[in-house]
Amino acid sequence: MTRLPGMAQDLAAQLAKDERAAIHLAEVLRLRLLEGRSIRAISRQLHIARDTVRRLLGQRRPSPPNPPPARGSIVDLYDADIRRLLADTPEMKATTVLERLRPLGYSSGITIVRERVRALRPRPSREAFLTLDFAPGSAFQIDWADFGFALPGCPRRVSAFVMVACHSRYLYIEFVLSQAMGSFLRCMERGLRFFGGVAVADIFDNMKTVVLSHTAQATVFNHRFLEYARARGFAVVACNVRKGNEKGRVERPIGFVRSRFWPGRRFVDLMDLNVQATRWRDDVANHRVHEDTGKVPALVFQHVEQHHLKPLPATAFDTDDVDTNEVTKMFRVTLDRNRYSVPWRLVGQRVLVRANDETVAVFLGPKQVAAHRRSWNVGEDIEHPSHRDGLLEQKPRAAAGSMPPGLVGLGQTGVTYFKTFAAGHRSVQRETQRLIFLVELFGEIATRGAVAEVMATGHVGAEYVEYVLRHKRGLSPAPAPLRLGDPVLDALSFREPDLSVYDLYDQLVPTPMTRDPGDPPITPEGSHEA
Repeated sequence: MTRLPGMAQDLAAQLAKDERAAIHLAEVLRLRLLEGRSIRAISRQLHIARDTVRRLLGQRRPSPPNPPPARGSIVDLYDADIRRLLADTPEMKATTVLERLRPLGYSSGITIVRERVRALRPRPSREAFLTLDFAPGSAFQIDWADFGFALPGCPRRVSAFVMVACHSRYLYIEFVLSQAMGSFLRCMERGLRFFGGVAVADIFDNMKTVVLSHTAQATVFNHRFLEYARARGFAVVACNVRKGNEKGRVERPIGFVRSRFWPGRRFVDLMDLNVQATRWRDDVANHRVHEDTGKVPALVFQHVEQHHLKPLPATAFDTDDVDTNEVTKMFRVTLDRNRYSVPWRLVGQRVLVRANDETVAVFLGPKQVAAHRRSWNVGEDIEHPSHRDGLLEQKPRAAAGSMPPGLVGLGQTGVTYFKTFAAGHRSVQRETQRLIFLVELFGEIATRGAVAEVMATGHVGAEYVEYVLRHKRGLSPAPAPLRLGDPVLDALSFREPDLSVYDLYDQLVPTPMTRDPGDPPITPEGSHEA
């Protein structure tokens, strides 16, 4: 009895639903058959779904048409060849594959070859790595990081030398302008002094200052660096090629330096850069809680790892950059893209050049013959004035700017003229003879002015100078100089006096009367002027 009201309600709801369905069916049929409305329009007007309209009309949703079969590609004909090439050399690039397919008749472009190579190239299986664990004092890891041209006005790339104690993650960093052997050894020395001791082994990437070649059969180390490692008492370990996981203790600190120290920094010079890096290293990097260990590197190093390091030997090691040079005819030696002078008498001698971060010294045998402050620019020429002492006595013409005796009167104008003329392809010797002839005919002062006028028009050449002298200025040649027949006397050359100084003197001081002016002129009346 108690369930009758509920059953009545369900029955009433079902009847109402059927009634609405009948009304919808009637309306759908009327709108479709009598008014010709579309299924979309009926759905909008009656506020019912389009699938419901189709169901009431006895229709089904049209099935999508079958996709057209994929078209073949011209590269399908060469699929087996591409598979063979990639099986033999999985890393082969698509451009190389294209070159190999051309002789086989392939005539299309690189795009479809690149897509097919991408699809067919064998995927390497992902490698699993073990977590490396280092005992206290067992190893340091060392590597370079390049930071580009970061210093204002400095044409050299900045490199960061990074050294990490593998157990504690204690960090040493230093910025330098060279990765050469001498600079590398000096960084190693400062790093070992920073840690206060030597680890059992030092682990390096395949830098040329440590590893000359590294193959599966053998590793060839740099002999000079092995001498340094023997002197300091640590073993040298080289990572395998393309195995960054073997030096992760130093790779992650390099990324940490790039992301935490470097952004937004401004540096005046290398010293300013290293001052800021040292402050950041000691205040932040070594005193933070390390992400992997959850400990402070400075505390772990101080209380645990430092006691396991071997003492640093007191024996000094030669960390200079060393090179042998032959002195050029300009009495220069070259070091690290700069030129340094030596005494001119050493031209052609073979000398030893030694340099550190501050100075450059040159040795002939055991004797030091030159010393300079080291330049960290590029293409700079550094000369000590004493190195040319006595050279002018050996080359008298050098004192006059390499001008021949007959043209010394042309002064700096002549020096500039010949420097410009020598850049061309004409004979300097012939030009010298013609200008000496013009000086003999027209004098030094007139010829010097004509040379300056010719250069002002953008030209060089004795023919232009002679045109200015003869035609523009209308000068007449003077008699040729007397030849005495004695080569010594004929070689004598005296500069023409510059009479313009007297004109300047006349402008400043009234010219005194030096002769009798004569009788006064007679007036028209026949009497003398008073």
